Amino acid sequence: MDKQVQDSQEEQQNENPADKKSRRIKNIPLLIVEVCLLLIAVGVMYVVVTTTDEVERKTIDKEKITINEEIAEIKQQTEETEQTVKGYYNIALFGVDSRNGDLGKGNRSDTIIIASINQDTKEIKLISVFRDTFLNLGNDSYNKCNAAYAQGGPEQAISMLNANLDLDITDYVTVGFGGLIDSVNALGGIEMEVTNAEISHLNNYQLTMAEELNVDYIPVEHSGKQLLNGMQATAYCRIRYTKGDDFRRAERQRDVLMAMMEKAKRASVGELTDMVNAILPEVETSLGVNDILSVLGGVAGYSVVTSDGFPFEDNRAGINVGSKGSCVVPIDLEENVIELHSILYPETDYKPSKRVTGISDEIESLTAEYR
Repeated sequence: MDKQVQDSQEEQQNENPADKKSRRIKNIPLLIVEVCLLLIAVGVMYVVVTTTDEVERKTIDKEKITINEEIAEIKQQTEETEQTVKGYYNIALFGVDSRNGDLGKGNRSDTIIIASINQDTKEIKLISVFRDTFLNLGNDSYNKCNAAYAQGGPEQAISMLNANLDLDITDYVTVGFGGLIDSVNALGGIEMEVTNAEISHLNNYQLTMAEELNVDYIPVEHSGKQLLNGMQATAYCRIRYTKGDDFRRAERQRDVLMAMMEKAKRASVGELTDMVNAILPEVETSLGVNDILSVLGGVAGYSVVTSDGFPFEDNRAGINVGSKGSCVVPIDLEENVIELHSILYPETDYKPSKRVTGISDEIESLTAEYR
């Protein structure tokens, strides 16, 4: 069914309360390191040093973020019983096609990735949410999910993810058009496998970006594994005209993030610092961290263990949903959410909330005549 998607489709039970509180406080630096690793290594994220004025740090209005009450209650119970799920931290990554420095409301999010960090195992899981997925936008209207960011900025986009996927995300990082280019260049480029079918599209995107940015570019002239600079890597991320359409495009984005992580593992603290400084003007985030650059030498302990896309391949369809256009429709949102949670939290036997069940039924009702 995926072929129907059109080319236009575009992260100690026995302790007394005082001990638990103390250990949670001690875990804060570890969480910061994990977040910072992810922010730096994957390029669309970065470290915020509160002493700099270059980054657009946003105090997010958490009153505007929807967190399912059932999920919040489960999380509270989990923390109280010290179950494994407590070790997870989720953050939303958004990529917007902005060239004027405006990273907020009014921009559609071409890239939507959930980055899930297991604080105990140092494993990272990246799940793309396909931008044309037909979902509840977090306000009980239904459309392509990338419209949520355009309508209400990161608060609504996070609410969209939480409402449809039964998550409890409260933090995000948004990167603009030049952020990925600058971060890859600061790392000295990344190695990627380029196919013959991708070369012409990669160079066409480079040409378009070079004209818009008024800069030169270096064409990719042969296939195979090779070092891509920032412009080339960003163009590679944007390819959607080969086999796999937008699904393969989202996979390319995750591949680039993982390549950047591997490169960052071998980089010096100075090189990582250069990368952070290069992309600070290109990002907006809800995160704040003091003096974190001094701990960047620990990046080698982290690894991406999962890379996938939502809705999942065996439970999605490309459908033209009337005035909404060509959409990626979850055949059964409820089943997709169960699979997502089995990936993010393999220790749990998950049952979707009533809200997700209701959204699943509504999606089926709204798309039934087009299936």
